[in-house]
Amino acid sequence: MNAVVAAHAHRSMPIGQSNASLADGMVMRAGIPQSGGRLTFHAFDEGYPVMVSASAFWNPSKGCFRIPEATNLYELDLALDSAGFTAMKLWKEKGSTNGIGNVFPWSFSQYIELACSVGANWWSQPDLCCEPEIACSQEEIDYRVNATATLLEGALRVVYHWQNELAKTCSPSVVGNMIRPPVPIIQGWSVSDYQRSLDLLMQVWSRWEPWLATPKLIGIGSVCRRSLKHPTHGLHAILAGLEGQLPTGSRLHLFGVKGSCLSELKMLDWVASADSMAYDFGARVQAHRGGFSNSVQLRTQAMTRWMQTAADKLLPAAGDQFRLPMFN
Repeated sequence: MNAVVAAHAHRSMPIGQSNASLADGMVMRAGIPQSGGRLTFHAFDEGYPVMVSASAFWNPSKGCFRIPEATNLYELDLALDSAGFTAMKLWKEKGSTNGIGNVFPWSFSQYIELACSVGANWWSQPDLCCEPEIACSQEEIDYRVNATATLLEGALRVVYHWQNELAKTCSPSVVGNMIRPPVPIIQGWSVSDYQRSLDLLMQVWSRWEPWLATPKLIGIGSVCRRSLKHPTHGLHAILAGLEGQLPTGSRLHLFGVKGSCLSELKMLDWVASADSMAYDFGARVQAHRGGFSNSVQLRTQAMTRWMQTAADKLLPAAGDQFRLPMFN
């Protein structure tokens, strides 16, 4: 935290804040494309940890988030995604917006208010994805890596300002519980992109210490449906390139990884969690091929099968060799 900001900090500001509460083992989150409804109830009934995109709450006609008064999501272990891929896709199709970075339809304040209101265990900073269908050149990837670090700075400034105002009338514990810092995201396509993104992330984050503790959780973006074994941009190569580079005590969340890699990821204790909506895509494909409706029942059954398979892959098995984290 720089000296100018620190000089204006209220004495009741929390110090050394964590950005997430994590389980000991690896957690798989079911992606939910809704802010309520029967899919959400099914996840609640089964006790699944979930990931929900901010776009599930957005009302484009009114230009604001619709925050439900009551939803089963509030009773779940909920993580909130910033919907960066959706925002970038719409930006490419429809042009600039009035929101964050002229890419997102909502502002920092609107998004952070949503994160505070839905009781998320953690929420991801706004970030700019780098999938090939979005970023078509290395120049575009470099820009998005730089912009993601800039958006982290923007989010932290808003959180700090809101906490500082709240600290005038509330205790540090109340302030920290009401407004939590975000999970920072690293972006890129190749190993070197992610390594540079991590360096930029920590340059931003370190300026806000000791108001913030070292991030417990860091997200890796643009790995949805990622190939596993490509030497420069496969998931295994990216994780190998980041091993030993993470801050001491930090773990990773992987957005949208393939279920086929879970048996290996569970043996990296610095990988905290992953999420997937593969079950919902699979249900749509099954319904299309079978010529029948993609009913809620079909989708909930698909969720159960996918999450059970994921849980089985995350269980200890004969021959597992768990690797210890490597730190600088």
